[in-house]
Amino acid sequence: MATPNDALSPGEVPEAPPVKAPDTFQENLNIHLICPECREVPPNLAEDFSAGDTICASCGLVLGSRIVDTRSEWRTFANDDQGNDDPSRVGDAANPMLPGEQLDTAISFKTSGNQARDLTRTQNKTLMEKGHKALLGAYKQISAVCDAHHIQVGVTNSAKINFKKVEEAKILKGKSNDAVIASCIFLACRQHGVPRSFREVHEMCNVSKKEIGRTFKMIEKFITTQAADNNGLATGQNLNEEGGDEEGQARAPQMSNRFCSRLGLPYPCPMVAEELAERVSQQGLLVGRSPLSVAAACIYMAAHLMGHAKSPKEVGQTCGVSDGTIRTSYKVLREARNELVVEEWITKRGGDMRRLPLN
Repeated sequence: MATPNDALSPGEVPEAPPVKAPDTFQENLNIHLICPECREVPPNLAEDFSAGDTICASCGLVLGSRIVDTRSEWRTFANDDQGNDDPSRVGDAANPMLPGEQLDTAISFKTSGNQARDLTRTQNKTLMEKGHKALLGAYKQISAVCDAHHIQVGVTNSAKINFKKVEEAKILKGKSNDAVIASCIFLACRQHGVPRSFREVHEMCNVSKKEIGRTFKMIEKFITTQAADNNGLATGQNLNEEGGDEEGQARAPQMSNRFCSRLGLPYPCPMVAEELAERVSQQGLLVGRSPLSVAAACIYMAAHLMGHAKSPKEVGQTCGVSDGTIRTSYKVLREARNELVVEEWITKRGGDMRRLPLN
């Protein structure tokens, strides 16, 4: 029976009842783990977190291993701790950079009075080694310097390992800790193929270049001797490879890419500058000049060759080389331009030798 609310107003057209769309076939994309022996649906599975296995509860077949325990772990809230009861079953992860097993026991004196505080102080004097504090302080300083200058995590860890070796061997007694840290960072950058010059490390660590050079030579000799005794380098790279001299054997091609990025040179300028520095090294040009001078001259030549010219002053400010040194080195490269410039740079990468300036 129609109600007053169902009455239509004059001129209103009644709406047709909605038509339900027919059910369409949809593929079930859910992944089901089923026992291949029992083939029960739904499967009767059990998770053994102590062994990390997924087991069929019907036949005992192990269906998976190394599962992750997703259950909640006990947490400690020191402010809400009632009765000094700590339900936590886990502790800090072991630090591979520190010696020992690191399984010491700490005594708290928050709620136990003066006797517990005295006992804690006595225990700290007995167990806490001064070497641990020195290592932790050095690691913190290395991480701060590397993070501030966007150095890779692998380089940071290698610098810490180098410092640990030096600290355990006690070969640099009396040397400034800042100089040792700067030398370890310098060496780690070279070991990973991202070398920094003495000038760059000096600006990062505020240690004189002369002090970094002296300390670095001692560390390099020690690590090379240790590697020879162990029949190979732990770092996987030869510390005495060719490609540099007073700048700690840092190679110009490895530096040119970073300097091109600082100058804002677009592709393919960094690639051309790196390949040009390689060819200069292979042909023995600019022998006796520092890798910084070689890298700066190659960048200056590559930028003009590819049509993105930079003045010697701009390149010199970025590379830390005087513009006069760049001009002098560039003259040698320009005289040998026919042997240095690859035809592919002209035909495929848009280079033009007519763009090269006279000086």
